[in-house]
Amino acid sequence: MKIYDISMEIHPGMPVYKNKEDKRPVLTVRNNLSGGGTYESRIQMDLHTGTHVDAPLHMLPGGATVDKIDPGKMVTKCKVFDFTGLPDRITRDDLARKDIQQGDFILLKTRNSYANQFDFAFVYLDGGGAAYLQNLEVAGVGIDALGIERNQPGHETHKLLFQAGIVILEGLMLGEVEEGEYLLVAAPLKIKGAESAPARALLLKED
Repeated sequence: MKIYDISMEIHPGMPVYKNKEDKRPVLTVRNNLSGGGTYESRIQMDLHTGTHVDAPLHMLPGGATVDKIDPGKMVTKCKVFDFTGLPDRITRDDLARKDIQQGDFILLKTRNSYANQFDFAFVYLDGGGAAYLQNLEVAGVGIDALGIERNQPGHETHKLLFQAGIVILEGLMLGEVEEGEYLLVAAPLKIKGAESAPARALLLKED
């Protein structure tokens, strides 16, 4: 079995949304074995840093929190679709060219996967594309950007997906993954009352 680690590596110099310094993770060593005992450290980070799962509370007042997401939705068959040729956004027409069925969990591979720093012009899913997925009743959608939308008034993409109960997975690294079907393992940390949580995302493919 081939295992693809599609998670971002967490470290202080990693890409963060809009290069905001307060979103950079800070790892502090508290005990380093110099006096015996144990090695212990602490991390401080934004919940939307790196590979993470968004819950409805992120955009919808009174929305469900990340600890309420069914783990079965995050350990599931999925389809990776290649949109690396698109320069700006993924639209309804782009999605309609792919074999997307009701209940699918889909991952959107774009040129974002090949960037080594935050790109303010990253490829995103526009509102029309989100409405298309809402009508198809997909189970979830992931993308290789730190946001599934970019500069959309009212956060249309997020809201359309959340209102349909569609899970959003952001911050993927799909550069080494070909278009096709996989088993996705991407359970978020079970943080009570949170609107998002980091996830270690893996794709499994039978040889």
